[in-house]
Amino acid sequence: MKIEKDFLLIIKSSVFGDGEPDLGEKLMKSMLSMFRESESLPARIIFMSGGIFLTTEKSYVEEILGEYEKAGVEILSCGTCLDYYNRKDKLIIGSETNMKESVRAILDFEKVVTL
Repeated sequence: MKIEKDFLLIIKSSVFGDGEPDLGEKLMKSMLSMFRESESLPARIIFMSGGIFLTTEKSYVEEILGEYEKAGVEILSCGTCLDYYNRKDKLIIGSETNMKESVRAILDFEKVVTL
């Protein structure tokens, strides 16, 4: 898997799309799998808002994100979001970040994709 050093992925929900939650989970899992299979991984993924449920206990994409992490992708979760949802002690993948670092990344990375 190749990491694109100028590619930042921001995930702001635990599901992809606005439809049924079960469908949204399938789509998110598929999307993350397709990035992996495309051999074009982001250098960093920032999980915001409800997206932090993907990096905390009982994540349905824990295995996929673990592979990303092993490949060298930096995985970060919004600290304010972890606090808000009382999930800080349940973080299982990656580490915590703050809004200052998130904004810096948005400004510094050439390619920013938001899901």
